[in-house]
Amino acid sequence: MTKLYLVRHGETFDNERQIMQGQTPGELNATGIRQAEALSLQLADVHFDAIVASDLWRAIQTAQILAEPHQLSVVTTPLFRERDWGSFTGRFIPDLKDIKPWPDDIESLPAMKDRAGRFLDFIRKNYPESQVLAVGHGIINKAIQSVYWGKEMHEIEKMKNAEVRILDI
Repeated sequence: MTKLYLVRHGETFDNERQIMQGQTPGELNATGIRQAEALSLQLADVHFDAIVASDLWRAIQTAQILAEPHQLSVVTTPLFRERDWGSFTGRFIPDLKDIKPWPDDIESLPAMKDRAGRFLDFIRKNYPESQVLAVGHGIINKAIQSVYWGKEMHEIEKMKNAEVRILDI
């Protein structure tokens, strides 16, 4: 069995401004850096065999901070990217809540959950019997937990920035 430490990246400038980031790179702000450093200290004594991150900068940046005490390099995968928000990307989140129907260019929940399942398969295949620290994003992390627990997305509690949840896969 593989133990997956699922982490959401630290706070970004766009999180702070409530901008829909989607699959843009993003960058940690000072709070996000402090969050990642605090989590790094919290996890410093935990053994990890691998550290995996989304290939988006905000996740890589967080993973690099978490990797420092473990002297591990960060492996990236596009399977772990945030949801593609299409034309909602870059927009002020509170302005989007009443838009119905959503544009067709937003990644569907079934497509995202399929990608989440493929991410779990990627971890199982490449890191059997390992402890893996994986840094992703709010919605894809929800999708991963939705697939793992066999629950609907709305049943999974939102992860805070730099929060960790442990899954035995």
